[in-house]
Order: sequence, then C-alpha cells, then structure tokens
Amino acid sequence: MHYERKMLMFAQPIRYLINGLVATAIHFLVLTINFKLLGWSSAGLSNLVASVFGIFASFIGSRYYVFQNSSEALSAQIYRFILLYLTIALLHGALLYIWADKFSLNYIYGFGVATAMQVLLSYFGNKIMVFKA
Repeated sequence: MHYERKMLMFAQPIRYLINGLVATAIHFLVLTINFKLLGWSSAGLSNLVASVFGIFASFIGSRYYVFQNSSEALSAQIYRFILLYLTIALLHGALLYIWADKFSLNYIYGFGVATAMQVLLSYFGNKIMVFKA
C-alpha cells in the first residue's frame, strides 16, 4: 500500500502536466480553427470561445485521468472547478495588471510569472478543493 501511495504522489503531477498539454492543444486548435479556418475577425473572441473548449477538456481530463480516485459528486466538482478557475483568472489578470501596468515591467515576464502561479494554484486547488483526491 505504501508503494502505491508513493507512486500516486509522483504520477498525479505528471498526469496533470499531460492533461494540461492536451487541454492547451485543444484550446489552440479551436482558436486556430475559429480564427483561420472559419475566418472570425476577432482573435480575442476566437480565443474566448477556444478557452471554453480548453477548460472543458481540462475538467474532463482532471476528473477521469489526473484525479481518478475522486469520489465527489460531478455537480459539486463542476461548481468548485468553475469557482476555482474564475478566481485564478482574476488573480492572473490582477498580477499582470500590477506587473505591467503599475510597475511598467515587461508583460511577457509577467505573463510567465502569472502562468506559473496559475499552474500551481490550479493543481493544488483541483487536488484539494475540487476533486479532493
């Protein structure tokens, strides 16, 4: 039992990264389809719609692949997942606003810092709050 728990401890973060890469690929694919193939004139709108697909893929992957041992009800997980991701999005935006707009620092580096924060908060938020796994 101790060995299985130890393997799960290492497997979850790796599965989380794989899930994140797949969700990001789906997000980017839908963005490209909207903007390039369907000819949408707004990259922002294309990205907004694509992000919904990426977030949905992230939730499905987290529920059934990353945190598969979770026994929480689906409706409760969806509610907490949406709350977590809205909170992280607001923090991401606030950090970038302070970094670039208030302190006039390079927005690319700020985006990197905000994204690193987002990845950590998302993993631990999903593990502890959403899927309780």
